[in-house]
Amino acid sequence: MDYMERALELALEAANEGEVPVGAVVVKKSTGEIVGEGRNRRECGKNALAHAELEAINEACGRLGGWRLPDCAIYVTLEPCPMCCGAIINSRIDDVYFGAFDKKSGSAESVQRMFELPYNHKPKVYGGIHQEDCAGVLSTFFKRLRKKK
Repeated sequence: MDYMERALELALEAANEGEVPVGAVVVKKSTGEIVGEGRNRRECGKNALAHAELEAINEACGRLGGWRLPDCAIYVTLEPCPMCCGAIINSRIDDVYFGAFDKKSGSAESVQRMFELPYNHKPKVYGGIHQEDCAGVLSTFFKRLRKKK
């Protein structure tokens, strides 16, 4: 299974709800099982914390029975922001795979490299996975939004 493709499906679900199209999945690496999924829900939930990564991490913690997520990777369609990078560090996720780079708030590589700072956990980062597809979903969403205005 292509985990970024599943994250893209979740991003499209978010777009169909009028949310910024970001999707995320947490995968247990040893089994290949998706243990958490999320999509942006800030608008419908009226909640600044309703990011795709946080939803996916929350679900994975519930399914795996703890706040630490060893042997897990997260796949997200957009480079994580500082809040989501913090959640990734605190949940001890091993690997971060993201699609589109975020030049305004991306904190894995673009604005800053948060995972290289002297925190107690340093996940490996892989950017640009299905980059064109992930960026295209975002671009289409914002073009439609501008047309409505």
